Amino acid sequence: MEKNRKTITDNTVDPDVLAYTVGDDPVLDLALAVWDCMGTAAHVTMLSEMKGLRRPVVTKAEAARVRRELGRIAALAEKGGFEIRVDDQDVHMAVERMLTEKLGDLGKKIHTGRSRNDQVAVDVRLHMKDELLRAEAETVSLAASLRRLGKRGGMTPLVGRTHLQPAMPSTVEMWATGHAEMILDQLENLEAAYRLADLNPLGSAAGYGVPLPLDRQRTTKLLGFSRTIHNCFGASMARGECEASLLSALAQLMAVVSRLAEDLILFSMPEFAYFRLPREYCTGSSIMPQKFNPDVLELMRSKAAQVLGLQTAALSLLHAMPGGYNRDLQDCKWLYMKGLSITRQTLRILAKVVDGTKIDADRCRAAFTPGVFATDVALRLVAGGTPWRDAYHDVRDHLERLSDEDPDAAVAAKTHEGTTGGIDHDVYEKREVAAMKSVEKRLAALAAAKSALLK
Repeated sequence: MEKNRKTITDNTVDPDVLAYTVGDDPVLDLALAVWDCMGTAAHVTMLSEMKGLRRPVVTKAEAARVRRELGRIAALAEKGGFEIRVDDQDVHMAVERMLTEKLGDLGKKIHTGRSRNDQVAVDVRLHMKDELLRAEAETVSLAASLRRLGKRGGMTPLVGRTHLQPAMPSTVEMWATGHAEMILDQLENLEAAYRLADLNPLGSAAGYGVPLPLDRQRTTKLLGFSRTIHNCFGASMARGECEASLLSALAQLMAVVSRLAEDLILFSMPEFAYFRLPREYCTGSSIMPQKFNPDVLELMRSKAAQVLGLQTAALSLLHAMPGGYNRDLQDCKWLYMKGLSITRQTLRILAKVVDGTKIDADRCRAAFTPGVFATDVALRLVAGGTPWRDAYHDVRDHLERLSDEDPDAAVAAKTHEGTTGGIDHDVYEKREVAAMKSVEKRLAALAAAKSALLK
């Protein structure tokens, strides 16, 4: 068995250099183990079906044996029992080692027509598809939490602000569903990243193909990709670009989410006190007994900055890289996995915070001052026949004439689409339902493809 292992790994490399080049792969690749088994199962199936050879690389019966063993390895990985040894270097060699230990020479055949370049690219894309769909579901769940908060707040008046200064009458409903809509819109960016990940690079090998009649369309179908990346050289270079696209979508989502976190911090301050954050999501002080700090929301601002940094790192890594595979690309793996972990955790926790947030309607109403109604007063002059610019100057030049008005009447007076009296919750609910159905359908298809290959 030691002989088999030496044929897989390079034992001539200086140990320090080997450790440096292997990096964190033995840890990071644990997340790819099931997907590596799936990609290998599709490749072996295709090898057993190749036409035009004097003898098959593997027979169909042998391919079935490999798939059964891959199913066992995948099940082990799902239970947390999969191990990548130091001399394996990565998940690909760990899977090949386990197959060889179990199946002998048959296990040595599975890498035929592949490079670790197209192998890891397949693993990463399958992993990305699964993670992106789950991130989309969590994005929808956060938006739904905000919609429910908006429904609870309803037409409760809330001072609308620009430059953080009092501006115009708004409502809790408008504030919450406005954030919900911004977050739902980020699904477009996640979908763009998903479409890019949903392309099959398998069969491109090291970026130049191989002199074997590989059926790349067959593996595309088996793995459930939308299409094959046609050019083998392009398939090789697409690694890194795919990760950067994903991080771009995550960075934009986190930037939007961090604004919600900041609003919640501000509006729950004692000076505002429009909202009360759930105590179980706040932390105390080691010296001040009265403190309940929004640490989790503050960290969301920091986490957003981190994901923006990960995106920048990925793009910087790519910007002057020559064509073809380069080892720099290995570092993209940690970047995109870290970005996914931060973003998904943030989405889940923020939804809990939003669901537990209480609204103080009295404090919301008490925050209204005469200046908040200035635009409404000017528009009433316009309704009476005064040209807008004259009405604007008249109000601006005589702000002392403004008086307290009924904020409930002010928000009820605006009824056009999307304003305080024109929020349609069906708009959000329909988008949520459609998005979740799409996510569930694709997750089911991915699970079915995996099950079919690894049975």
